[in-house]
Amino acid sequence: MSNSPRRALIVIDVQNEYVTGALPIEYPPVQDSLANIARAIDAAQAHGVPVIVVQHLERPDASMFARGSHRAELHSVVATRPYDHLIEKTLPSSFAGTDLADWLTEHGIDTLAVVGYMTHNCNISTVLHASHAGMKVEYLNDATGALPYENDAGYASAEEIHRAFTVVMHSRFAAVVGVNAWIAALEAGEPIARGSIGASNTKARERAAAA
Repeated sequence: MSNSPRRALIVIDVQNEYVTGALPIEYPPVQDSLANIARAIDAAQAHGVPVIVVQHLERPDASMFARGSHRAELHSVVATRPYDHLIEKTLPSSFAGTDLADWLTEHGIDTLAVVGYMTHNCNISTVLHASHAGMKVEYLNDATGALPYENDAGYASAEEIHRAFTVVMHSRFAAVVGVNAWIAALEAGEPIARGSIGASNTKARERAAAA
């Protein structure tokens, strides 16, 4: 198909820190998202879609993601699977200070599918960066995840954060789908449509009016 997406799968920060470390992913449950990340990587490999692995690393004496520590290592779900390119980063966006943009251009990629952690930090930063660069983005909402926050601005559960960020993403910045739908699109060689700001707002107002 002439309009088939030229996809790459980016696997962001699937490291032990988010599983057994200081920042355990809560929603979706981390073992569920890990299983779906594995499925996405395997499907990408089976369909010739390049896999980019991203690893966040800080200085060796850092409290989290310390270079050389077990917690900063890639989780076995990723470490035991082949990939095409490895990126180390120190900032939230996988594009910031890395060769990601050049690598995608060199390989003719126009669609970036995102899995990994966290929805509300490194993932959203990468999604926005890719969208602003003119790329199509696909966000696999059951192969990603969030954790809860509480600070001077208030409290939000992991589920609230994940849901709100993915709804916003689908309204403008990415097509948000589950792994099953993504694999089906991969097999069909078809793009996945995202929503729009206007349609998203209209549906929300119609819901409120009907309540």
